[in-house]
Amino acid sequence: MTRKMRAFEVAHPGAPFTLSERPIPEPGAGEVRIAVEACGICHSDQLVKDGHWPGLDYPRVPGHEVVGRVDAVGTGVAAWSVGQRVGVGWHGGHCFVCEACRSGDFVCCEREQVSGISRDGGYAEFMLARQEALAAVPGALDPVAAAPLLCAGVTTFNSLRNSGARTGELVAVQGIGGLGHLGIQYARKLGFHTVALSHGADKRALALELGAHAYLDQEAGEDLAELRRLGGARVILATAPNAQLMTRLIDGLGRNGILLVVGAVPDPIQVSPLQLIGGRKRVQGWPSGSAKDSEETLAFSALHGVASHNEVFPLERANEAYARMMSNKARFRAVLRVA
Repeated sequence: MTRKMRAFEVAHPGAPFTLSERPIPEPGAGEVRIAVEACGICHSDQLVKDGHWPGLDYPRVPGHEVVGRVDAVGTGVAAWSVGQRVGVGWHGGHCFVCEACRSGDFVCCEREQVSGISRDGGYAEFMLARQEALAAVPGALDPVAAAPLLCAGVTTFNSLRNSGARTGELVAVQGIGGLGHLGIQYARKLGFHTVALSHGADKRALALELGAHAYLDQEAGEDLAELRRLGGARVILATAPNAQLMTRLIDGLGRNGILLVVGAVPDPIQVSPLQLIGGRKRVQGWPSGSAKDSEETLAFSALHGVASHNEVFPLERANEAYARMMSNKARFRAVLRVA
């Protein structure tokens, strides 16, 4: 008798997540099967649900913040064995032969696979993953704690550690949401002078609790004047998906300052050449990272006590969890506990 598993799939663009029963898949060459323990829910899952990713095949099981254990391995898999704790993030595999891959820049692979988009993801009891997409999960992190670090975590940690900012320099984190609340923690643990930016005086206590040295209320207009008084930010990590706010913050950058954009939004950032030229300033985007980047994010988080604030739901409440995340009511990440 064929073994079955539960999975939440999207049948077509705009359809709700539907609980289905599917055969448990068998790993092919270079693949492992993961018994999923937890899967984070990300705003990017909307790309699947609403059909915003071009050429996406349906039905599709979303989910790219996956933690579980290796359940079976396909031929040619040597680095992973049954029972190992692993995680899979946005990066679901690469081709090894394009110009980006030949340079070791796997996350910019021209044929990059994306977990939960180009292949089925973690809103299920089992999933398949390419062996090069796996990250080892430290024993100190339980599955729910580790899952959001494979997207929100690696995106903020990896962007900050590659920003060029040095210990003690001013790094501002715009937004205290799913990305920002982790960005503040990483910035502090990486040794930066960490300033949190958000709207409302009520966010101050939370920002300081997360590790910010200071909080600036954008609603009260505290941000630009104070950033300039401090000499300007070396980095402003823009996490809130609001292009108008990002545009405004360019004038808060100091010499050689970088507006580091990780909050995905389709609207344009408006900037004049004069804003950039004088202080050698720039606007830069950053994707998440490779499996190795995810592994290093998990290890750093376990070592330094960086933790995502999560709301946890059983798999069968995936629609409720997704709706709570999309309405910005979740504080700060929603995670499905699968096993």
